Amino acid sequence: MRNLKPLILLLLIGGMILTAWSLQLQEYLEKERLRQLVGAYGIWGPVIYLGLWLLAAGMYMPVTPLVLAGGVLFGYFWGEIYVLIGATAGASLTFLISRYLARDWVAVKLAGTRLMTLDEQVARQGWKIVALSRVIPILPFPLVNSAFGLTRISLTIFAVVTFVGLFPVTMPYVYFSDNLFDLLQGKLSWQVILGVLLLALVAITPIVYKNLRKGR
Repeated sequence: MRNLKPLILLLLIGGMILTAWSLQLQEYLEKERLRQLVGAYGIWGPVIYLGLWLLAAGMYMPVTPLVLAGGVLFGYFWGEIYVLIGATAGASLTFLISRYLARDWVAVKLAGTRLMTLDEQVARQGWKIVALSRVIPILPFPLVNSAFGLTRISLTIFAVVTFVGLFPVTMPYVYFSDNLFDLLQGKLSWQVILGVLLLALVAITPIVYKNLRKGR
């Protein structure tokens, strides 16, 4: 199912394009107009956006829509910064919930899964395991964060490595969503093409990694 996520994302974007064209919404899909609207709220725009990250983390919701929203609402530079801050804060919240508030419940959910082996691996390699889980996101983001909360790794190391490690994974999504309105308007610019290629690279990385692991 996880390998189908890139296909589902492409189908969703394709549906958005067809809807925009059929309803003739192209003239309203101007990113500068939208960003001026968000900018009119001042600091509250980013604050609300980051609050949504914490809400999604607390409810164990998928975060890909929030990553895409970062580029759409704030552009590539600030969008990437807010995504990294929001993703790290959300991951840390899930980590803390697992470690201090819901340890027994999460332990039952993870019992018998591959995630339980993280404790032994983290005890030996620590930050390297966290970095690998970020750069090659094979397992669902909320479950991985919960699993790390059950290990002996410190919150500081977890948060710092998460912030740095998420950059190469989130950057293609934010870059693509920064130019998403161009695609919805039917403009196939080189930025859009580059964004699609970067997304494809992120999508195939876990598949290649798993195949290499099987080969060994």
